[in-house]
Amino acid sequence: MDFIYDVNGAVATPTAHASGPWDPTMQHGSPPSALIVRAAEALPAKAPMRIARVTVDLLRPVPLSPLTIVPEIVREGRKIQVIAVSLRAGETEVVRGSVLRVRREAVALPAEATAPAMTLPLPEDGLDRHIGGRRRGGFASGLEMRVVRGAFDEPGPAAVWYHFKRPFVRGEIASPAMLAMATGDFCNGSSSAVPFEEYTFINADLSVSLTREPVGDWILLDSESWYGDEGRAIAFAGLADARGYFGRAIQSIILEKR
Repeated sequence: MDFIYDVNGAVATPTAHASGPWDPTMQHGSPPSALIVRAAEALPAKAPMRIARVTVDLLRPVPLSPLTIVPEIVREGRKIQVIAVSLRAGETEVVRGSVLRVRREAVALPAEATAPAMTLPLPEDGLDRHIGGRRRGGFASGLEMRVVRGAFDEPGPAAVWYHFKRPFVRGEIASPAMLAMATGDFCNGSSSAVPFEEYTFINADLSVSLTREPVGDWILLDSESWYGDEGRAIAFAGLADARGYFGRAIQSIILEKR
């Protein structure tokens, strides 16, 4: 089964390809985050809308078991739509998402008002890397990565292109916003400042804001992490494609010694 979820109505059943690096019986943060986006994009709106911001709270570890998707329109307007999406394992809510969509309307802008260009090398010019060790299986086994600054497995900031080889949902092509959200969840892994073998640095949330949707199959995550006191940290990144930067991602990190 070379896909991540089999979705039947409101129930998404994960395969082993959904598992994450911290515990093989639990899901990686990217797949449920992409499910939140998919659920929001499927809802009708009064006017043509595009996703502007998605915030996901990972309330509990997400098990490798069927998830019930419960979307709700919280605010319906002509210019904005706010959607709440709950993912539930049995009767327990494990993930909660808030999605802001804004109306689509052409606006003429001066050149200096546009997002900056992407000046780092393209994926074909990057270093082909694979996630190693115990992080390599599950969801990570369906990734292609090209490092163009820093290094994924060494402490410090890094810029990495990501490509997801497997479908998130059987029989479906992931939307650009789903790909952006899934990429954003790698901020902490791409830019960790401490060794994976000695620390855990799990994100409790993920928020991604978009100025536009990405173009193409490869998305650049230009990321770094800041570590504070009492086990707190943030990981954040610029999101880009070959056309330039189009979004930002940020995570709240729980830092612990193994």
